[in-house]
Amino acid sequence: MRRIVLIVIVCSFICIGAYRWGDARWENGKKAAIENLYSEVSRLMAPCIYTQGKTGKELVYMDMERFFVPLVSEFRTTSYEAMVKEEAVIEENWMTEEDVVVKEDTQIKEDEPVATKPQESITEKPEESVQTSGEVAEKVVVINRGKLQEFDYLRQNFYQVDNTTTVGSDLLDVNQLLGKDMTLKENVEGPQILIYHTHSQEGYKDSIPGDPATSVVGVGDYLEQLLEQKYGIEVLHHKGVYDLPSRDNAYSSALPNIEKVLQENPTIEVVIDLHRDGIAEDRHLITEVNGKPTAKIMFFNGLSKTTSQGALDYLPNPYIADNLALSFQMQLTAAEYYPGLTRKIYLKGYRYNLHLCPKSVLVEVGAQTNTFEEAKNAMEPLADILGKVVYNGIYKE
Repeated sequence: MRRIVLIVIVCSFICIGAYRWGDARWENGKKAAIENLYSEVSRLMAPCIYTQGKTGKELVYMDMERFFVPLVSEFRTTSYEAMVKEEAVIEENWMTEEDVVVKEDTQIKEDEPVATKPQESITEKPEESVQTSGEVAEKVVVINRGKLQEFDYLRQNFYQVDNTTTVGSDLLDVNQLLGKDMTLKENVEGPQILIYHTHSQEGYKDSIPGDPATSVVGVGDYLEQLLEQKYGIEVLHHKGVYDLPSRDNAYSSALPNIEKVLQENPTIEVVIDLHRDGIAEDRHLITEVNGKPTAKIMFFNGLSKTTSQGALDYLPNPYIADNLALSFQMQLTAAEYYPGLTRKIYLKGYRYNLHLCPKSVLVEVGAQTNTFEEAKNAMEPLADILGKVVYNGIYKE
């Protein structure tokens, strides 16, 4: 008991000192130490559980690692440029030893710190990304399917829920999410995938103003090319402009035209609304795939209900379960074949025209702080992920 009390007192003084005199380089260490401090205080209630089966030497080493290493290690940053790189907030990395099994024959390395939407919860763990010599044919990690049966685990580790809405186990049930067949029909003549852009004016930090080939539209061109060349899937890339002169009514403006496209092309089964996210200017959504700097991607679903209003009857979507199944199957595929590529699936309260087709998904490709090349590089793993789900049918029973 005295040892634990002493550790709490010493760590408290370190944390106070860090906050009083420490600079930005301490941020990661401060958070790690404070989290452990709260944990240690709770263990004062039941020290026998904490110390059971451990020698005194093991306890000393464990305490040094948990409290002092996170703080002291932050002194390794010396230059301003390195400090900025270290202090870019790392997005969620939720895999633990019990959740995944790393394939021994696959190279894994820690990625640069990256950021996420300002309102998203942020952790301070190093993120992993994968480097391969080509398409990932085998899983890099295997996610524990038993853990996916737990709603809290599924909700926390795969989803970011906007504060405008709520979600329960009725929607996020892994058996339902993986049980829906997302594969395309075979021997179809005509386009089976539609790519369009509600916000076609979204560009990247090096995009040329007025040149759609260097904007999110150009990213869509590359995705179209990859899907057609690799899988032989006919893709219709609709390049209508709906966010000029204002973005305010872009979804309403796009709706009749996208409905018309689907009516004229009844063979379309998958609808992708390709976007580029907007984040704080000091954040960079970046990872590495196949040795290339690659913008991170995020799948987005609208639930047609808000916490304040409940179900939005004026925005009906009979395909919410199908929409969620598609995004989850793609997210799980990304997590196992391209760990570090995706952010959590974002769930928000409205509809976003995802009611037009069961297999509809909104995809955010990087942000305004990414280069066009980084966003374009993300289409290679995205095409592979999409192909695995809707063409190869890896979740089809």
